[in-house]
Amino acid sequence: MKKWNVCVLFGGISPEHEVSLRSAESVLNNMDKEKYNVFPVGITREGTWLYFPDTDFSKLPQQTWQDAEGVCPAAVSPVRGQGLLLFTQERMAIQPLDVVFPVLHGENGEDGSVQGLLQLAGIPCVGPDVAASAVSMDKTLTKLVIDHAQIPQAAWELVRSSELANRMDSVLDRVESRFSYPVFVKPAGTGSSVGVSKAADRQTLQAALLAAAFYDEKILVEEFIHGREIEVAVLGNDSPAASVCGEIDSGAEFYDYDAKYINDTSVAYVPARIDEEVSEKVREYAIGVYQALDCRGLSRVDFFVTYEGNRIVFNEINTLPGFTSISMYPKLFEASGIAYPQLIDKLLAFAVEGTK
Repeated sequence: MKKWNVCVLFGGISPEHEVSLRSAESVLNNMDKEKYNVFPVGITREGTWLYFPDTDFSKLPQQTWQDAEGVCPAAVSPVRGQGLLLFTQERMAIQPLDVVFPVLHGENGEDGSVQGLLQLAGIPCVGPDVAASAVSMDKTLTKLVIDHAQIPQAAWELVRSSELANRMDSVLDRVESRFSYPVFVKPAGTGSSVGVSKAADRQTLQAALLAAAFYDEKILVEEFIHGREIEVAVLGNDSPAASVCGEIDSGAEFYDYDAKYINDTSVAYVPARIDEEVSEKVREYAIGVYQALDCRGLSRVDFFVTYEGNRIVFNEINTLPGFTSISMYPKLFEASGIAYPQLIDKLLAFAVEGTK
C-alpha cells in the first residue's frame, strides 16, 4: 500500500497558537509512520512558515522547534500539483502532498483561510471546507443557521465594537432591556473561550464588551444558561457519527481558557452525568448542528443541559477542536471505541474521500 504524504500544519497567527502546538505534538506522536510520510510545517506568530524535519515533537510545546536542525522556510503552493515548497540555502524542493491536516485553532486556520488555500491547491484537507469553517467560526452566523434549523440555543444579541466608543450607554441599555444578569460576552470569531467574560452587572458588562472588542469587531452577548456543560465529538462526511457525551465541570466561574489549558481545576466526565434519554437527544442535536452547517470530517459540538428540566441548549461548534493529550475530542471517541491513532486514520481518509 502506498504511503500517503501528509503535511501537518501547526502554530499560526492566532491567540490559540500555544494550544495548536500542544495539539500538533499529540497528533504527530500518534500518526502511524508505517502508513504516512509526515511533513510537519509550523507557522510562527509572525506568519512565517517553517518545515520542521525533527522527530522530537516535544519541542513544539516547549517552543524550541524553530531552532531545530534542518528547519527551513516552507509554503504550500496554490499551484495545483506542486504541494509543499521547501526552501533551503542550496535550492527549492517540491514535495507532493496527498493530504493536509491543519492542526490550527482559531483565526487564520479554523476560519476557512487555510482551507481556501488548500482548495486552490487541490489538496485534500482534514475538516470542514471553506464555507462551513467560516460560518462555524463566526458565532453570530452560526446562531443564524441554528435558528433556521430550529435547534434550541441561548438567546443572543449582536453588538459591534464601533458602537462602544460613542454609544456605550445605549448599548448597555439595550442589553439590559433584553437580558437579566448574568450574561456571557464573547468575541464572535475566537475559540477556546478567548476573550469570553461573564458579566454580573452594568460595570462588568462594560468591561466585558471592551475586552471582547480587543479580539473582534463583532461581539456576542448571550443569556446565561444554568446547566451542565456537555460536549459531543462528531466524525464523518455524509453519514456522520456522534460520540458518547462528555461533561466538563470547570471548577471555575465558567470553562474559560485557563480552565481548559493552564490550571487543573476542570474535571471531565466521560460519559456525562445525564440520563440516557437526554444523552441520545444531545447526540441527535449534535449531528443536526453538524449537518445544518454542512460540516465534514470532524467537529466538536457543545451544549448545556439545564439542571432544572434537563432542557438541551446548543452552545457552540468547534470545527478543528483541541487534539492535546487531554482534549475532549479524542477522549470522547476513545470512550466510543476509536483509539487516537485509528481516529487520525479515519480523519485523513474522510479528507481524501471528501475532496471535490
